[in-house]
Amino acid sequence: MEELKDIRDDQIRIIGEEGNKNPVPRNVWIFILSILGLVIIGVIIFIIFRYKEVEIQELGTPGPALFEPVREAEPTKYQWIGSTVDSLRSGYIEIVDTLINDIPIKIFIPHNAELSLHIGRLNKEDKSVIYAAQAADVRADNGGVVGAFVLNGEPRSWGVSKKGYCASINGKVTIGVAENSPLFEKATEEGGYFFRQYPLVSNGEVIDNEPKGKSIRRAICDRQGEIFMVETGTKESFHDFAQALADLGVDQAIYLVGSSAYGWAVDKNDNIYEFGEDNYYKDGRKMPKHISYIVWKRK
Repeated sequence: MEELKDIRDDQIRIIGEEGNKNPVPRNVWIFILSILGLVIIGVIIFIIFRYKEVEIQELGTPGPALFEPVREAEPTKYQWIGSTVDSLRSGYIEIVDTLINDIPIKIFIPHNAELSLHIGRLNKEDKSVIYAAQAADVRADNGGVVGAFVLNGEPRSWGVSKKGYCASINGKVTIGVAENSPLFEKATEEGGYFFRQYPLVSNGEVIDNEPKGKSIRRAICDRQGEIFMVETGTKESFHDFAQALADLGVDQAIYLVGSSAYGWAVDKNDNIYEFGEDNYYKDGRKMPKHISYIVWKRK
């Protein structure tokens, strides 16, 4: 009661428990505040980086194009190399010289002529023939024709040793690449011609072949429907030759026997251009019995 008496009339005493006897130490508060500060900073950094990542993704992802239809690339259209010739004119071979990838190329374009095949020695005195070149390869063991071969509707050889083919059926020449072609049967049924050789170009793409080394190269080609033969003026590898044909714009091409294989072409003035070695099968060399030729004859 004496304590109460110590209070003056103008004072108030609050009666209750005494203050906290164990206050939290100052260093604990500092630690807690530091942790909270680090958490807040981490959250801010995460939000900033997340925002930048989303922004980069939005910039890197193109939006849908409006009113911009996608157009497929159209194949390059070339003008025919050969001249336009009156259909009543006598057949001949137009000869064009060009240079592709530093390779001199001679192009033989038939006009008013039809392609056939021939087996055996050619008659050079036949004035209807305006172009001749060795077609299929010959077997080393028995002298037979290598690969499928149809002569005027008669199958003379079978097999797919080479995937390239050339067919001439009812005046239409088809060049392509396939293991099995229905044109073999069609040539047999309709009195046509068919032979196989190394493929060089298929649908404008170069086809590599196993034979190595360099030699004078020849081929028969289809360039947007224009059929012609070519010959290099220098010795070339298969790959470089095929690449030159592709760069010329050839769609399909197969090999014709090159090197010293003999042949000739007759131009519009009846001048004869010969290639290869005419006397190769002399002086002890025997011509294979089944040597074959592509022959263009005047219609």
